[in-house]
Amino acid sequence: MDEGHTYKEAYNTFKIYPSTITDWRKMQAEKGTLMPQYKETRKRKIDIEKLEQALERKPDASLAELANPFDCTEQAIFYALKKVKITVKKKNIPIQKNQK
Repeated sequence: MDEGHTYKEAYNTFKIYPSTITDWRKMQAEKGTLMPQYKETRKRKIDIEKLEQALERKPDASLAELANPFDCTEQAIFYALKKVKITVKKKNIPIQKNQK
């Protein structure tokens, strides 16, 4: 395109749609590069090592008990445990049927 070729010529040669070429040219003008841009990973609330230490100290802790020191939800603890392949055992609650 910089050498004076048209969008149609670019499409016929490389099978690249004009909208893609426009996006690339816009990125080149704004960022100065066509290299992919990656977002920085954010700092996580739950430190996995600290979570594992908490489980070693109290292996029968509930999700709520584990969530309190990390100031997060039980669901966040659940997914953090799932990430390190630690499963949480559900409590068996007996179901009473209509008994006379």
